Amino acid sequence: MSEQGVTGAAKAPAPDEAIDPVQRLDRLPVGPWHRRLTAIVGVGAFFDLYEVFLGGVLAAALAESWQLSGTEKSWLIASGFLGMFVGANVLSVLADRFGRRKMFLVNLGLYSLFSLGCAFAQDATQLSVLRFLAGLGLGAELVLVDTYLAEFLPRKVRGRYIAWAYTLGFVGVPVAALLGARLVAERELFGVDGWRWLLVAGALGAAFIQLLRTRLPESPRWLAARGRQEEAEAVVRDIEHRQASPAVEARGPGQSPETSTPARPAEAADAGKVPLGRMFKAPYARRTVMWWIFQVLQTVGYYGFGSLAPVVLQAKGHTVTESLSYAALSYLGYPVGSALSVPLIDRIERRTLIILSALGIAVCGLVFGFADASWLIVGAGFLLTVCSNVFSNAFHVYQTEIFPTGMRSSAIGIAYSLSRLTSVVLPFVAIDVLEDLGADAVFIGSGVLMVVLCLNVRILGPRTTGRSLESI
Repeated sequence: MSEQGVTGAAKAPAPDEAIDPVQRLDRLPVGPWHRRLTAIVGVGAFFDLYEVFLGGVLAAALAESWQLSGTEKSWLIASGFLGMFVGANVLSVLADRFGRRKMFLVNLGLYSLFSLGCAFAQDATQLSVLRFLAGLGLGAELVLVDTYLAEFLPRKVRGRYIAWAYTLGFVGVPVAALLGARLVAERELFGVDGWRWLLVAGALGAAFIQLLRTRLPESPRWLAARGRQEEAEAVVRDIEHRQASPAVEARGPGQSPETSTPARPAEAADAGKVPLGRMFKAPYARRTVMWWIFQVLQTVGYYGFGSLAPVVLQAKGHTVTESLSYAALSYLGYPVGSALSVPLIDRIERRTLIILSALGIAVCGLVFGFADASWLIVGAGFLLTVCSNVFSNAFHVYQTEIFPTGMRSSAIGIAYSLSRLTSVVLPFVAIDVLEDLGADAVFIGSGVLMVVLCLNVRILGPRTTGRSLESI
């Protein structure tokens, strides 16, 4: 072995610290540190998605034993979303003020505490109130997942790794339905109602993930945007040390990894804290309007199916256990679709992928709404959820790319809160339509709104794939 080879193996050259630390994040080769970060953050998303789809499971499971009215079923589904609406507005703004890491710890702590409280609820009112409080904690979870990962991951893998994080998270959807079907069928486990164990499991799991998150670093992009350059430098230097890679030093200062052409310094693109009022000034006003419209419309097609599927199946004449079992089989498409998005998301322009998958949701939803045969119900539901998670992963990456660091969490969170507010109203409207006009009418309306969503993104949305966050 040559002397050069031994030296290179023993100690990697130190990075050129004259290069802006934010630019060095994009230069780093992807390694085990990035994968661990993605896994820890992605598993946290499991609990947000578990809770989102748990509302429909609880409404179906408790309808008979608690003799729930249509309004009470609607509130069981809507209460968590109402809490998420408030939490998304408050915690996402606080994440731009106090940091991503601190809010990561606050949100799962609140969820874990109140989810455990839900397990002891004695009636629909108590359960709805406690689900609202648990929702406060989860309101900014997915916003923080998107923001945090986007600010750490090199741009060449940003889409794929965020998609992998959501693939881990979306395992929570079929788990909620499968556990719900099993525990509802058994009625009691160790003398405790089966549905209560669903809430205990969510609370304990979230508490464990919160402990893992205590070791996460703060976002260097957020630190730099707040003028805390030394702290940003320290975080990036630590990551480089863990990666032990000479790749950063191999290029001259200020050159981007793919093109070796000068890249804008992070300070020039995003100095200090960006005021929220900038959301409504060029070039962000157009993006803000587009994303607000998008978040309202995507809720109907995406969360509408997931949260209402068990109730829709009951309305078609299936038993509670059958409804939850069919829903669980359909929900298997969520992690499958999420995994399918991984090879697509950095190869197809994000905006185009959103439009194509949204059209798939509309078509499969219509088939699900009109289907009577169990195999067709499950098949259409599975394909719908596959399309849903190609759609979801594409838009979660996209939203991190269209706003600057100083207001990224706030802008995404405020827009995302509109989806939660729509989710509050949706059960009341959809269940009334379901009872009066049938499942087909629910999904016809959903399909029309998804087409409007596609037009909105195509006309107002910018292209982002393969570009650095600062250049976008």
